[in-house]
Amino acid sequence: MTDLSNFEITRKWPAQHPERLQLYSLPTPNGVKVSILLEELGWPYEAHLVNFQSNDQLSPAFLSLNPNNKIPAILDPQGPGGQPLALFESGAILWYLAEKSSQFLPTDPAQRYETLQWLMFQMGGVGPMFGQLGFFHKFAGKDYEDKRPRDRYVAESRRLLGVLEQRVQGRAWIMGDLYTVADIAIWPWVRNLFGFYEAGDLVGQADFPEVARVLAAFVARPAVQRGLNIPARP
Repeated sequence: MTDLSNFEITRKWPAQHPERLQLYSLPTPNGVKVSILLEELGWPYEAHLVNFQSNDQLSPAFLSLNPNNKIPAILDPQGPGGQPLALFESGAILWYLAEKSSQFLPTDPAQRYETLQWLMFQMGGVGPMFGQLGFFHKFAGKDYEDKRPRDRYVAESRRLLGVLEQRVQGRAWIMGDLYTVADIAIWPWVRNLFGFYEAGDLVGQADFPEVARVLAAFVARPAVQRGLNIPARP
C-alpha cells in the first residue's frame, strides 16, 4: 500500500485512499481547474476541502505542501519515477496532469507551446485582472469612494475579453477543435466574472457573443458541471 505518512499535510487531511491522487482545494475559479481536469480524465482521486473560513490555508500542515498558502495543491502518490510528487500552482498542476495523461494537449510540438501560451495568458492576465475587478465590484473594494481602481480593472477585463473574443472567432475552443487545458484554465474565470462577481453589465458582456458561446459549451460539459462543485463546501 502507498505510504504518504511522511507528508505532514496528511495528518490534517488523512488520506482514506493513499494510492489515489490527493487534491487540496476549494471550489474557486483557480481551485476548480484541477477538479474539472480530473473529472475529464476520469481518474480516481481524493478531494480535501481547504476551508478559508477557518484559515486552513495558513495552517502548518497546508504550508508544508504549499508555502505560498494558495489553493489548489496536489499530492500524487504515483509521480515521476513512481515516487510521490507534491505540486502547487494551478497552471503547473494542469500541465503536469495533461502531460502525465497525454490528454488535453496537442501532440504537435508547436501547438503544445501555443497551448502553454494561452495557459500563461490566463495565469498572468485573466485570473489576476478578473479577480481584482471582483474585489472592487463585489467585495470590500465596492465601498471605496474613489472608483478609479475599479474602472482600471473594468477596462483591463474588457480588453482581455476582447482578446478572447477574437481568438475564438470561428473556433470551438481556444486551440480550435481540440479542447485543452487552456480552456480548463480560462473559462472558469469568465464564468465567475459574469456570474459570481456579477460584473457582466459592467464589462459589457453582450459585446462578446463568441465568448458567451464557448463559455456555454464549456459549462455544458458533464465533467465541468461535476468539477465546479468539488470539493463540496460545508
